[in-house]
Amino acid sequence: MVTITGVETKDVRFPTSLDKTGSDAMNAAGDYSSAYCILSTDSDLTGHGMTFTIGRGNEIVCAAIPLLANRIVGKSLESLTENWGKTWRYLVADSQLRWIGPEKGVIHLALGAVVNAIWDLWAKQLNKPVWRIVADMSPEEVVSCIDFRYITDALTPEEALDILKSRESGKAQRIKDAEANKAVPAYTTSAGWLGYGEDKMRALLKETLAEGYKHFKLKVGTSLAEDTLRLGIAREILGYDKGNVLMVDANQVWSVPDAIAYMKELSAYKPWFIEEPTSPDDILGHAAIRQALEPYGIGVATGEMCQNRVIFKQLLQAKAISVCQIDACRLGGVNEVLAVLLMAAKFGVPVIPHSGGVGLPEYTQHLSTIDYVVVSGKLSLLEYVDHLHEHFLHPAQVKDGYMVTPTEAGYSVEMKHESMLQYEYPGQAGVSWWKSEEAKPILEGEKI
Repeated sequence: MVTITGVETKDVRFPTSLDKTGSDAMNAAGDYSSAYCILSTDSDLTGHGMTFTIGRGNEIVCAAIPLLANRIVGKSLESLTENWGKTWRYLVADSQLRWIGPEKGVIHLALGAVVNAIWDLWAKQLNKPVWRIVADMSPEEVVSCIDFRYITDALTPEEALDILKSRESGKAQRIKDAEANKAVPAYTTSAGWLGYGEDKMRALLKETLAEGYKHFKLKVGTSLAEDTLRLGIAREILGYDKGNVLMVDANQVWSVPDAIAYMKELSAYKPWFIEEPTSPDDILGHAAIRQALEPYGIGVATGEMCQNRVIFKQLLQAKAISVCQIDACRLGGVNEVLAVLLMAAKFGVPVIPHSGGVGLPEYTQHLSTIDYVVVSGKLSLLEYVDHLHEHFLHPAQVKDGYMVTPTEAGYSVEMKHESMLQYEYPGQAGVSWWKSEEAKPILEGEKI
């Protein structure tokens, strides 16, 4: 029996603002960061989880992680995993913590890190990757992982069980597809950051096209003239009739009327969907945008900033989204993700997770595999951003246009010790990059 004996947090930040990696219309200069959680045990095993931020504020999430993790210190791993739904509700049930974050905000980000660390620890104990744990579960066991409070008007446990049982047919073959690295096709955002110049954008589009990618996402929302120029360059390289699909992402910068008017102007470039056209909390706004853009063949996608299963429930009920974009750690870990996957399956909406951040592809490769093998039974897509993977022991990879299915035990987000030391914030003098001369431009900019 493995018992959890302690928790440690790490504030790890990568200076991506220097080269504008991750830049978009809302977030001009983020430093991709990990609020990191390590669960120690009375064995050789440790559980690793993280949640993603873009810099300042990461320390607040790090402060919140122990407040939740301390609730499981002294408990056996077996007691936590034998009834996952009960454990999940226990972790969100501290009334004083709940007051400042009832399944949203900083507390929920911390919850994602803690819950995912438990899954990582459990997977290591079972010597399986996380996706395979869920694939090997019975439908009843999967349902038992979920807290259905607040969502039974959209999905009952009985309906979830029916969906999972209906997917049992063909499941063995889908597991073989996963083992052959043919379960999760990838799309790329690598050429699409707004901070990249035209030459860099052209070079990256040609490079990723040559690598076999067929789906490409570009950021939009600075100005119509600039976006028209960039989308024109993309279509010049990708063409219109070669099976290459273009998606665009506004990162919440528009009002509802502005989003509709703006996307009508960009409709000539045939984007499949507009991602985050307005506030992520505006369910009815997304529904209005989707309805207005439907005649132009443009769908609506959102989810990376959606705080919990309740927001997703309403987006699906209101027919507000064409694509459901779960985030692995803004939601409360694997358990809450399973709830959203099942709701999306019931409403017939494809799930394409948000993966544009450090550690996110490592997480979401498992979630997309679970969706294909266990929940939807359908091939979808997964965002892949080709940077910062070198800092993980088992980095996400793409081969022949598909994600390479994880085979190592765990949840794939265990970071290399030397990377943690090098990029810990504020870190140790002579060890951390953040104590170097190179860091001064960023640190000085924070004071303005």
